[in-house]
Amino acid sequence: MTAKEKLEILREKMAENQVDGYIIPSSDPHMTEYLADCYQSRSWFSGFNGSAGTLAVSRKEAGLWTDGRYFIQAERQLAGSDIQLMRMAQKETPEIPQWLAQQLPEGGVMGLDGMVISTALVKSLEKALSKKGITLKDIDFVAPIWGQERPAVPATKAWIQDVKYAGKTPAEKLTLLREALAEQEADSVLVTRLDSVAWLLNLRADDIAYNPFALAYCLVTPESATLFITTCRMPKEAASYLREQGVAVREYSQVVDAVKEISSPSVFLYEPAGLNYTLYNAMEQNPAITLLEGDDPVQLLKGVKNPVEIENIKTAHARDGAAMVRFAMELEEKMAAGEPLTECDIPDMLRRLRGEQPENLGESFDTIAAYGENAAMMHYHPVPEACASLQPKGFLLVDSGGQYYGGTTDITRTYALGTPTLEEKEAYTLVLKSHIDLAMAVFLEGVTGGNLDILARSPMWKRGLDYRCGTGHGVGFLGGVHEGPQSLRVTNNVPFRAGMTITDEPGIYEEGQIGVRTENELLCKEWGVTEYGRYLCFEPITYCPIDQKAILPEMLSPEELAWLNDYHALVLKTLTPLLNFHEQEWLKKACAPIQG
Repeated sequence: MTAKEKLEILREKMAENQVDGYIIPSSDPHMTEYLADCYQSRSWFSGFNGSAGTLAVSRKEAGLWTDGRYFIQAERQLAGSDIQLMRMAQKETPEIPQWLAQQLPEGGVMGLDGMVISTALVKSLEKALSKKGITLKDIDFVAPIWGQERPAVPATKAWIQDVKYAGKTPAEKLTLLREALAEQEADSVLVTRLDSVAWLLNLRADDIAYNPFALAYCLVTPESATLFITTCRMPKEAASYLREQGVAVREYSQVVDAVKEISSPSVFLYEPAGLNYTLYNAMEQNPAITLLEGDDPVQLLKGVKNPVEIENIKTAHARDGAAMVRFAMELEEKMAAGEPLTECDIPDMLRRLRGEQPENLGESFDTIAAYGENAAMMHYHPVPEACASLQPKGFLLVDSGGQYYGGTTDITRTYALGTPTLEEKEAYTLVLKSHIDLAMAVFLEGVTGGNLDILARSPMWKRGLDYRCGTGHGVGFLGGVHEGPQSLRVTNNVPFRAGMTITDEPGIYEEGQIGVRTENELLCKEWGVTEYGRYLCFEPITYCPIDQKAILPEMLSPEELAWLNDYHALVLKTLTPLLNFHEQEWLKKACAPIQG
């Protein structure tokens, strides 16, 4: 069926059930960013397969909201679907609740599936729609329309990450969580986010592509902790280990009933953006539960890496860097020999080279390999039927990453495949300048990602340029490649702490022309203490040379140039023991100091 045909069937279901509007978010019962195939409902209905977006449908109109990373991709994929692209954060674009309020009639009915929609979104809908007397109806239209073609809910084998990687046991982490709850005057929490459950219990699985998570919840009270998971996927030794750590195991499907069964007076901390509406209702209707709104405390606990995690992360990045060096060499050799290469060959090359590294568990996301103007689409992915051939000119942007027992990596390098033009060099060096300015930051403790984001944008703004996305995001520990709570974007208000990791990835994206991005992962650490307070700084923990062929040294300040040369010296020192003689010689040239 086409997107048009699916919308027609959806509207027929809406009419049968006297529903005037319906919303299909990009989410699952855990409000996960990357979704198992069975929860790719918005993608299935609309034809737009970017990772972020929300489809809202009325009896006559339909809109797809997505952010600036996907404007170009969404416009192409929605063509002919009768779904209007709603460009988020643009002045002319209404918020979803306001659009629905305009579309739906007085006294109308708004439909939604409470299991896959966040409490935060429902509350915003209620506020906007109540003015017209519009009521909400919890109803699932996706299942009957998708039918038997819908993929099954995954239940891959679960396993426990060794404490030699994690640094702390589940029992120790539960103690930290209960202390964090007490600080917020709460005593209980239902941990719903998959990355939070994974970190809290050192639990991993493969339910979602590239994300080593199990579909699971963890209910934590002062006296107990209970994991809700499809129990047949739990090896006996894993279940026994968790019981020894004070964690009981129950069936995944029993979580709603378990909330309803709570009889002791409890103060539950809940995060509106991370708790689905069905579970929120179960809590709200239980007289023993007092609800306290706040942030998921596990997010901050896991956002600050412990010393064991940090050392393992650095080891993972070193191994990843060795794979990236071999990739750059292979790319260079194939291009020089005139071998035919397409964008689709790049992910295969990287997958093979990473797979040769010790303790590699695969990729951390679908590799972005974008040549020429395709790189202007920030999250472009090559497909065989529309795959550009690489030529000895222009740029190839490669954004990729790996999962290792000791960490998760995310790196972007833009390679000059021929002799760059002056315009290409200026764009490339401007991005590098933005990248370095953030990496060199020294800042007072308490400064947030929203405060720091301007450091990377400032060189862009001075030329009237910008990029329609954040500058960086947190990265999980054998977890999701996008994890918080810290991020580098103007809306983020989480203060940086020593031990947090963040990506540094400014870029230039000009539709139909060029795309350039340089990305390293940074570790936040202590810089020093003065009479004015405690200062923090960043240390690069991605080890891979930055292609020097497109750099205009005169565009870099002496301080920026010194940072770049120091960074390449670090890369050379870190990777040399992992490479053979031929690779070491290549790396020496790639990391050679640049003169101003």
